[in-house]
Amino acid sequence: MASTTHPHAFHFDRAVDSYWEASADPLGLDTPALASDEACDVAIIGAGFTGLSAALELAGQGLDVRVLEAGHVGWGASGRNGGFACIGSHKLSYGKMIRTYGLDATRAYYRAMAESVDLVRDLTIRHGIDAWAGSDGEVTLAHLPSRAAELQDDQAFMKSTFGEDTELLAVEDLKERGIWGPQFFGGLKAHTGFGIHPLNYARGLAQAAAKAGARIHGRSQVTRWEERPDGHLLTTAGGTLQAKHVIVATNGYTPEDVSTRHAGRIMPALSSIIVTRPLSEDERRAQGWTSSLMAFDSRKLLHYFRLLPNGRFLFGGRGGTDASDKGGAAYRPLLAGAFNQLFPEWRNVEITHYWRGFVCLAYDLVPYVGTLDERETVWTAIAYHGNGVAMGTWCGRAVARMLTKRAAREEVPNVLTRRLARFPLPAFRPLYLKGAYVWYGWQDSR
Repeated sequence: MASTTHPHAFHFDRAVDSYWEASADPLGLDTPALASDEACDVAIIGAGFTGLSAALELAGQGLDVRVLEAGHVGWGASGRNGGFACIGSHKLSYGKMIRTYGLDATRAYYRAMAESVDLVRDLTIRHGIDAWAGSDGEVTLAHLPSRAAELQDDQAFMKSTFGEDTELLAVEDLKERGIWGPQFFGGLKAHTGFGIHPLNYARGLAQAAAKAGARIHGRSQVTRWEERPDGHLLTTAGGTLQAKHVIVATNGYTPEDVSTRHAGRIMPALSSIIVTRPLSEDERRAQGWTSSLMAFDSRKLLHYFRLLPNGRFLFGGRGGTDASDKGGAAYRPLLAGAFNQLFPEWRNVEITHYWRGFVCLAYDLVPYVGTLDERETVWTAIAYHGNGVAMGTWCGRAVARMLTKRAAREEVPNVLTRRLARFPLPAFRPLYLKGAYVWYGWQDSR
């Protein structure tokens, strides 16, 4: 598997012990393992948001599409994330983005992110997916008084650059709207985005793709990939799949020893989540948090959180570099401690679920959509920087349309298509990540 991560992170034989797995609707779809030698037009590796969105688009165009998934549908990040369908799939600041790609390209990228949220909403409605769609909007909460002052500048920038109307919130506004905690000093509310049940959404996409004609093979980990003059041969434990084109849609779980064109180009990073038992109305009011609005704080190593439709509270955060089972057990009290600090009235509330998964970072700190070979037979959509519910869906459709020439490269924002750069000295990526966490931690305290 990926050379920078612990093998415990790739337990394809079992589901992660998440709240989403415990509460999801049944898949209702047969996804047999690949068990013979077969062929297709396009092979997609990964049955998450990106791969399933691509499969839905390609099957709708009449192509013979196979999806190979090492675990089950939504096994990876698509079934583990916080369910935030919203804007923000990059870590590059908008200022640096404008200087690198230009103002027009940056605006086009922003429009694509906004369109991606609409796409998720449209797909849930069109295909009857019960994704627990929540209230619209999200709020950034200042974790320091100095960050509250910066939010006003952010508001002016978003309006002048993207025409985006946001709402500046003082502490009293936070209390009035039920989005308050003692460590929050103000907020900035955006109106785009909504919360979902990510595994229900992934399973709904799989059903839609299968109905359109795509065939999905679970328990079909690709162990060998041969590139041939007439296409590609993918080998699993049960068979082989010959394809004219391959789309790699595995994001932070990309096996760099098999998908060698990705080697050294991505950095998996851990994100962890806890979910509480259902909170009573009195408990919510006592803490000052009664809203279902999606929220995250202004830290670089951010915390993200939201009240679920059934009264449970989801709280997640970035951090930790040990992907082993032992490392996961050690990180749980750290995440719970952060939760208790931000929401002290709930410090004795039972935590019923805890799990982790990988987000995917790129060297350029923006997603990539496009080809990885000169023949344009190897494609990928990848690196959503911890926010891939909406953008993974949009990029999956985009890479499928680029592959079939339904969309030209120029129609996809240049921010997404410029390159998937290799990290300098990629073997040292774990050290880069640890160094970045130290630096970000220092910045978050100022």
